[in-house]
Amino acid sequence: MIVVNTETIPGKMIVELKGLVQGNTVRAKHFGRDLAASFKNLVGGELKGYTELLVEARREAVARMIAQAEELQANAIVNVRFATSSITAGAAELYAYGTAVVVVDCLTEVPNAIMVPPPISDSNSLSDSAPVSDATPNEGSMNGQ
Repeated sequence: MIVVNTETIPGKMIVELKGLVQGNTVRAKHFGRDLAASFKNLVGGELKGYTELLVEARREAVARMIAQAEELQANAIVNVRFATSSITAGAAELYAYGTAVVVVDCLTEVPNAIMVPPPISDSNSLSDSAPVSDATPNEGSMNGQ
């Protein structure tokens, strides 16, 4: 399963949109971690107990999101985002969501597929140059007098 936070995957073409997939988990503070964190607040530094808690929560939310995408028979999730919210004092939700899609290698032939080139974004693009006109000047125009 390919999981990215971008809208596209380099070298891949999206051929089917499966829909929104999500995963979440709610975690509560652990008394031991909370006690250690309160001591750490006195001297400063990283609260490793909470860092580990968030890493575990993120992994679980992503795993649940991937499981939902697999149920939809997707092989990739694009535009992945994370959100957190406080549920109660001492408990928080970590929510992961994205769009489940089916992708193929760009070199793979796909029947009835329409390739859409990415937008031109460099400074040499046509949109930055002067307009091109195929009209011929009028002999009776003010410039032609």
